[in-house]
Amino acid sequence: MPKTFNPKRTAGQIAEMATRREDISAYFTNKFTEVCGPHGMLRELDARAARLNISRQAVIKTLLERSLNEERAGKPRGRKKAG
Repeated sequence: MPKTFNPKRTAGQIAEMATRREDISAYFTNKFTEVCGPHGMLRELDARAARLNISRQAVIKTLLERSLNEERAGKPRGRKKAG
């Protein structure tokens, strides 16, 4: 553990340390949980992103927008949006 280890540092402070090339390994456990979805779906998203020459995130945003637009189009007109 580096001498400057402080578990109460913010993500921004840790990022600044990394920018200065300081050792920040003590802030990471090397354990993670996959939150992006099943590997098959990720491969499919990555293949589409590669075909379109855009990022996976851009593909996800595009598909979500399309789905929301289709849902809106299917709803009866005249209802006011909340908010």
